[in-house]
Amino acid sequence: MRILVVEDEPKTGAYLRKGLTESAFVVDLAVTGADGLHLAVEVSYDLIILDVMLPDTNGWEVLKQLREHKDTPVLFLSACDEVADRVRGLELGADGYLAKPFAFVELLARVRTLLRRGPAREAVRIEIDDLEIDLIRHRVTRAGRCIKLTPREFSLLHFLARRQSEVLSRTQIASHVWEMNFESDRNVVDVAVSRLRAKMDDDFHTKLIHGVRGVGYVLERREP
Repeated sequence: MRILVVEDEPKTGAYLRKGLTESAFVVDLAVTGADGLHLAVEVSYDLIILDVMLPDTNGWEVLKQLREHKDTPVLFLSACDEVADRVRGLELGADGYLAKPFAFVELLARVRTLLRRGPAREAVRIEIDDLEIDLIRHRVTRAGRCIKLTPREFSLLHFLARRQSEVLSRTQIASHVWEMNFESDRNVVDVAVSRLRAKMDDDFHTKLIHGVRGVGYVLERREP
Protein backbone atom coordinates (compact mmCIF):
# COMPACT_ATOMS: atom_id res chain seq x y z
CA MET A 1 0.00 0.00 0.00
CA ARG A 2 1.18 3.51 -0.83
CA ILE A 3 1.17 6.41 1.65
CA LEU A 4 1.90 10.10 1.11
CA VAL A 5 3.43 11.99 4.04
CA VAL A 6 3.18 15.80 3.86
CA GLU A 7 5.51 17.10 6.58
CA ASP A 8 7.95 20.02 6.48
CA GLU A 9 9.93 19.21 9.63
CA PRO A 10 12.92 17.14 8.35
CA LYS A 11 13.34 14.88 11.41
CA THR A 12 9.64 14.10 11.66
CA GLY A 13 9.38 13.44 7.93
CA ALA A 14 12.40 11.13 7.93
CA TYR A 15 11.10 9.36 11.07
CA LEU A 16 7.72 8.72 9.48
CA ARG A 17 9.12 7.55 6.17
CA LYS A 18 11.57 5.17 7.87
CA GLY A 19 8.99 3.72 10.25
CA LEU A 20 6.30 3.26 7.63
CA THR A 21 8.74 1.79 5.10
CA GLU A 22 9.89 -0.72 7.72
CA SER A 23 6.21 -1.55 8.25
CA ALA A 24 5.96 -2.61 4.58
CA PHE A 25 4.39 0.56 3.11
CA VAL A 26 5.58 2.44 0.04
CA VAL A 27 6.09 6.03 1.20
CA ASP A 28 6.39 9.34 -0.66
CA LEU A 29 7.36 12.49 1.22
CA ALA A 30 6.40 16.10 0.38
CA VAL A 31 7.66 19.07 2.42
CA THR A 32 5.25 21.78 1.19
CA GLY A 33 1.51 21.99 0.85
CA ALA A 34 1.72 22.69 -2.87
CA ASP A 35 3.88 19.63 -3.55
CA GLY A 36 1.72 17.50 -1.32
CA LEU A 37 -1.48 18.57 -3.05
CA HIS A 38 0.05 17.97 -6.48
CA LEU A 39 1.14 14.45 -5.56
CA ALA A 40 -2.16 13.69 -3.81
CA VAL A 41 -4.16 14.65 -6.92
CA GLU A 42 -1.87 13.11 -9.53
CA VAL A 43 -0.88 9.86 -7.78
CA SER A 44 -3.12 7.14 -6.39
CA TYR A 45 -2.50 6.80 -2.62
CA ASP A 46 -4.19 4.57 -0.09
CA LEU A 47 -3.68 7.13 2.70
CA ILE A 48 -2.30 10.63 3.22
CA ILE A 49 -0.66 11.76 6.47
CA LEU A 50 -0.94 15.55 6.48
CA ASP A 51 0.71 18.07 8.78
CA VAL A 52 -1.44 21.11 9.61
CA MET A 53 1.33 23.74 9.78
CA LEU A 54 3.21 23.88 6.48
CA PRO A 55 5.53 26.61 5.15
CA ASP A 56 3.53 27.74 2.11
CA THR A 57 -0.06 27.02 3.20
CA ASN A 58 -1.78 24.96 5.87
CA GLY A 59 -3.19 21.48 5.95
CA TRP A 60 -6.77 22.79 6.16
CA GLU A 61 -6.43 24.44 2.74
CA VAL A 62 -4.66 21.42 1.24
CA LEU A 63 -7.50 19.17 2.40
CA LYS A 64 -10.21 21.54 1.11
CA GLN A 65 -8.64 21.54 -2.35
CA LEU A 66 -7.97 17.79 -2.28
CA ARG A 67 -11.62 17.01 -1.50
CA GLU A 68 -12.63 18.73 -4.74
CA HIS A 69 -10.75 16.00 -6.61
CA LYS A 70 -10.34 12.87 -4.49
CA ASP A 71 -11.69 10.97 -1.52
CA THR A 72 -8.36 9.56 -0.30
CA PRO A 73 -8.36 8.96 3.49
CA VAL A 74 -6.43 11.68 5.37
CA LEU A 75 -4.88 11.54 8.83
CA PHE A 76 -4.00 14.97 10.24
CA LEU A 77 -0.88 15.51 12.34
CA SER A 78 -0.67 18.68 14.40
CA ALA A 79 1.00 20.20 17.44
CA CYS A 80 -2.36 21.88 18.12
CA ASP A 81 -4.73 19.60 20.03
CA GLU A 82 -7.60 21.99 20.68
CA VAL A 83 -11.09 20.58 20.27
CA ALA A 84 -11.87 23.28 17.69
CA ASP A 85 -8.90 22.17 15.56
CA ARG A 86 -9.95 18.53 15.63
CA VAL A 87 -13.55 19.40 14.79
CA ARG A 88 -12.44 21.68 11.95
CA GLY A 89 -10.32 18.93 10.42
CA LEU A 90 -13.08 16.36 10.62
CA GLU A 91 -15.68 18.74 9.20
CA LEU A 92 -13.40 19.47 6.25
CA GLY A 93 -13.31 15.75 5.48
CA ALA A 94 -10.35 14.35 7.44
CA ASP A 95 -10.60 10.76 8.65
CA GLY A 96 -8.47 11.11 11.75
CA TYR A 97 -6.47 13.56 13.87
CA LEU A 98 -3.31 12.78 15.84
CA ALA A 99 -1.58 15.33 18.05
CA LYS A 100 2.19 15.82 18.16
CA PRO A 101 4.25 14.52 19.81
CA PHE A 102 2.98 11.03 19.09
CA ALA A 103 4.13 7.47 19.61
CA PHE A 104 4.82 5.73 16.31
CA VAL A 105 3.00 2.61 17.48
CA GLU A 106 -0.18 4.70 17.91
CA LEU A 107 0.25 6.31 14.50
CA LEU A 108 0.73 2.89 12.92
CA ALA A 109 -2.43 1.62 14.60
CA ARG A 110 -4.38 4.64 13.29
CA VAL A 111 -2.99 4.08 9.79
CA ARG A 112 -3.97 0.42 9.75
CA THR A 113 -7.46 1.20 11.09
CA LEU A 114 -8.07 3.82 8.40
CA LEU A 115 -6.81 1.50 5.67
CA ARG A 116 -9.18 -1.25 6.84
CA ARG A 117 -12.04 1.22 6.98
CA GLY A 118 -11.55 2.47 3.44
CA PRO A 119 -12.54 5.84 2.03
CA ALA A 120 -16.13 6.00 3.21
CA ARG A 121 -16.96 9.26 5.02
CA GLU A 122 -19.69 11.82 5.33
CA ALA A 123 -20.58 13.42 2.02
CA VAL A 124 -19.33 16.95 1.44
CA ARG A 125 -22.87 18.03 0.52
CA ILE A 126 -26.18 17.39 2.28
CA GLU A 127 -29.46 17.77 0.39
CA ILE A 128 -32.88 17.70 2.04
CA ASP A 129 -35.87 18.75 -0.05
CA ASP A 130 -34.84 22.15 -1.52
CA LEU A 131 -32.11 22.67 1.12
CA GLU A 132 -28.48 22.20 0.11
CA ILE A 133 -25.57 22.41 2.57
CA ASP A 134 -22.07 22.59 1.11
CA LEU A 135 -19.76 21.48 3.93
CA ILE A 136 -16.58 22.47 2.12
CA ARG A 137 -17.56 26.04 1.26
CA HIS A 138 -19.86 26.51 4.29
CA ARG A 139 -22.59 27.57 1.87
CA VAL A 140 -26.33 27.05 2.43
CA THR A 141 -29.09 27.47 -0.13
CA ARG A 142 -32.82 26.85 -0.24
CA ALA A 143 -34.53 26.66 -3.62
CA GLY A 144 -31.35 28.15 -5.07
CA ARG A 145 -31.42 31.15 -2.74
CA CYS A 146 -28.25 31.70 -0.69
CA ILE A 147 -28.85 31.88 3.07
CA LYS A 148 -26.17 33.60 5.13
CA LEU A 149 -25.51 31.96 8.48
CA THR A 150 -23.09 32.68 11.30
CA PRO A 151 -20.52 29.93 12.03
CA ARG A 152 -22.59 28.86 15.06
CA GLU A 153 -25.80 28.74 13.02
CA PHE A 154 -24.05 26.70 10.35
CA SER A 155 -22.79 24.23 12.97
CA LEU A 156 -26.31 23.96 14.40
CA LEU A 157 -27.87 23.39 10.96
CA HIS A 158 -25.18 20.84 10.05
CA PHE A 159 -25.86 18.87 13.23
CA LEU A 160 -29.63 18.84 12.66
CA ALA A 161 -29.24 17.91 8.99
CA ARG A 162 -26.70 15.17 9.66
CA ARG A 163 -29.22 13.59 12.04
CA GLN A 164 -32.17 14.19 9.70
CA SER A 165 -35.55 12.99 11.03
CA GLU A 166 -34.02 12.25 14.45
CA VAL A 167 -35.45 14.21 17.37
CA LEU A 168 -32.50 15.79 19.19
CA SER A 169 -32.74 16.98 22.78
CA ARG A 170 -31.58 20.43 23.85
CA THR A 171 -28.80 18.78 25.81
CA GLN A 172 -27.56 16.90 22.72
CA ILE A 173 -27.62 20.09 20.67
CA ALA A 174 -25.83 22.13 23.32
CA SER A 175 -23.17 19.48 23.80
CA HIS A 176 -22.41 19.28 20.09
CA VAL A 177 -22.74 22.91 19.00
CA TRP A 178 -21.38 24.67 22.09
CA GLU A 179 -19.32 21.75 23.46
CA MET A 180 -20.74 22.30 26.93
CA ASN A 181 -23.82 21.54 28.98
CA PHE A 182 -26.49 24.23 28.85
CA GLU A 183 -28.95 22.20 30.92
CA SER A 184 -29.10 25.06 33.41
CA ASP A 185 -30.04 27.55 30.67
CA ARG A 186 -32.04 25.68 28.05
CA ASN A 187 -33.19 29.01 26.60
CA VAL A 188 -29.79 29.39 24.88
CA VAL A 189 -30.63 26.52 22.53
CA ASP A 190 -34.19 27.72 21.99
CA VAL A 191 -33.04 31.21 21.03
CA ALA A 192 -30.40 29.85 18.63
CA VAL A 193 -32.87 27.50 16.93
CA SER A 194 -35.44 30.28 16.69
CA ARG A 195 -32.95 32.52 14.87
CA LEU A 196 -31.97 29.68 12.55
CA ARG A 197 -35.61 28.89 11.75
CA ALA A 198 -36.27 32.54 10.91
CA LYS A 199 -33.55 32.38 8.26
CA MET A 200 -34.26 28.86 7.05
CA ASP A 201 -38.05 28.59 7.09
CA ASP A 202 -39.87 31.92 7.37
CA ASP A 203 -39.72 32.73 3.65
CA PHE A 204 -40.53 29.23 2.45
CA HIS A 205 -43.79 27.30 2.20
CA THR A 206 -42.31 24.01 3.39
CA LYS A 207 -40.89 24.17 6.91
CA LEU A 208 -37.88 21.98 7.71
CA ILE A 209 -37.03 22.68 11.37
CA HIS A 210 -39.67 21.59 13.88
CA GLY A 211 -39.95 21.70 17.64
CA VAL A 212 -41.01 18.60 19.56
CA ARG A 213 -42.71 19.60 22.79
CA GLY A 214 -40.85 18.52 25.88
CA VAL A 215 -37.99 16.96 23.89
CA GLY A 216 -36.13 19.19 21.45
CA TYR A 217 -35.92 19.72 17.69
CA VAL A 218 -35.89 17.78 14.43
CA LEU A 219 -35.03 18.68 10.84
CA GLU A 220 -37.17 16.94 8.26
CA ARG A 221 -39.62 17.67 5.46
CA ARG A 222 -43.24 17.70 6.58
CA GLU A 223 -46.21 18.34 4.38
CA PRO A 224 -47.84 21.66 5.34
